[in-house]
Amino acid sequence: MSPESQLRDKLRKIEALFAGAGTAGERLAAGAALERVKARLAELGQRDPGVELQYGMPDQWSRQLFVALCRRYGLKPYRYHRQRYNTVMVRVPRGFSETVLWPEFTELNQALQAYLSQMTLKVIHEEIHADASEASEVPDGGLLGR
Repeated sequence: MSPESQLRDKLRKIEALFAGAGTAGERLAAGAALERVKARLAELGQRDPGVELQYGMPDQWSRQLFVALCRRYGLKPYRYHRQRYNTVMVRVPRGFSETVLWPEFTELNQALQAYLSQMTLKVIHEEIHADASEASEVPDGGLLGR
């Protein structure tokens, strides 16, 4: 199984976990899982009115993942004029954000970051230099060039 296939499989499993799938058959039904989460969001929206929440993303990959996840659930991510590019605003029931959206994003983001790191190191190792380890640490010798 290729690293990309492994990542896709892991992402599906994470989605199924947050959709509340109970059996292996349900985990395979990604469409049904998504509908369950959307139904849960609608239910929470009835009891817990949406509040405007601000999220700060550490990098473009995380931001793109978070925005896509919001859109998947029918949420409309935005940012205000002059806000930093890594800021994402969304109006969402706080309960949904705390129990589904943010935990699912965190799990997916960890899987994506691990994949990106693995692929980056592979390319560096194969195309630039076989030793891609960190630079060695030496005792502080004062100013350079003495």
